[in-house]
Amino acid sequence: MGRILRLTGYRREPRELAYAADIGGRSFTSRFRFDSLDLEELEYRHGRELLRSLYFHAIAFDLVRLVSLKPDAVDFGPLAECVTTEFMELWQRIFDGVWAQWRYENGLPGWPGPELAAGKGGPRPAPAACPAGGGARSLLFCGGGKDSLLAAKLFEEIDEPYESFAYSHSLYGDSTAQHRLIDGLLDHCRPRRRHRLDIHDDLQPQRLDLEGFGVRTVTAAETPSSLFLALPLALGHGLPNLVLAHERSADSGNLVWDATGEEINHQWGKSLAAETLLAAYVERHLLADVRYFSVLKPVADAVIFPALGDHLEAIPATHSCNGAKPWCRRCPKCVYVFLGYAAWLPREVVLETFGENLFEVAENRTWLQRLLGLEAHLPFECVGQIEESRLFLALAARRGWSGAAIDGLAGTVDAAAVDRLYRVAAAAHRMPDEIARRVIPALRRRAREARVGLEGR
Repeated sequence: MGRILRLTGYRREPRELAYAADIGGRSFTSRFRFDSLDLEELEYRHGRELLRSLYFHAIAFDLVRLVSLKPDAVDFGPLAECVTTEFMELWQRIFDGVWAQWRYENGLPGWPGPELAAGKGGPRPAPAACPAGGGARSLLFCGGGKDSLLAAKLFEEIDEPYESFAYSHSLYGDSTAQHRLIDGLLDHCRPRRRHRLDIHDDLQPQRLDLEGFGVRTVTAAETPSSLFLALPLALGHGLPNLVLAHERSADSGNLVWDATGEEINHQWGKSLAAETLLAAYVERHLLADVRYFSVLKPVADAVIFPALGDHLEAIPATHSCNGAKPWCRRCPKCVYVFLGYAAWLPREVVLETFGENLFEVAENRTWLQRLLGLEAHLPFECVGQIEESRLFLALAARRGWSGAAIDGLAGTVDAAAVDRLYRVAAAAHRMPDEIARRVIPALRRRAREARVGLEGR
């Protein structure tokens, strides 16, 4: 059958889940360590069959990164019996959406992905109940950025208690340093409890001979993976609401691929389509009472950035860079966040956060041109729409920001674009009614305030 990606083994310890895999003679390992969960005790309370299924999904959507090495087939080995027709459909749709960028970067328009073999079939257990705890019902995913900050503040504003979930990854360096950064932001928030997960693996792209596998890049399904890793926490701590901070701009693609006619969206895993797909699968096949949704999905960054003005003391604790924590200051993500901060926040807060004026760094001009739609396509990063970057540049220039990276570049304030960017999409979300009826008015107030602030600039 050619090159096969095999799950060669897995193990469960009280606080850790680990697995090993092999492809093309190369072995890889990955382990997940929970700081607030006893998996052995969880199996005792809810049964080994359910936990084995949760382990399988957590492993599968971490293992899927190795699909970037272009295997012909995937063999789940000791967990092969967990592969259902419904799982295979979910896997394929995740591959089609998340790996569209990878296929574009590697010139593989027609590659359908590896083959999967279904399990033995037979009756499958009904989804289990996820009991609610006695306090908070919501587990808020916190990556340490501006969106996480606003989501936490929204929950505090509507008096919805929550606990936080943060994970570190060996790809980004020392886990202690990563959690220290996130804790620095959470110190400005009020989670009832902080849950941590540490992920360690030896799949480091810079150490791989990618050419030997016939590819140039590696992609991970980070958002779907984080969902399945959070399910044991939801079950163990009675937290049926799994809450994201993904905004509406994540639904917009970076380009349309001429070879296939499909939209390539770097943030597809954060899109409403992906959120709906994953939520339906979890509810139907794993934990029936879990609700997976984003609290910021009705709004775009044009609403989020100005709303941060209510929380200036926390801004220097935010971080969003995927290259070097907290900020590398030389990538499209850093430049985009700096642009949004410069448009709306006090200069001293922006400079304290980044340590320098990124507009004075000449090499950042290329990123700005791409963010503005003036060159190539929108960068493959978690950034906003072109219309937002143009608006933010116009506002930053009005506020006196300058530098080699932006001099001569003109932003625009287009009335039609402004109407779109400041619209609150009150129906385009998956929030439960009891949360939506309190969150939507809060978002509308922030959108109105942003519009008033825009007209005064």
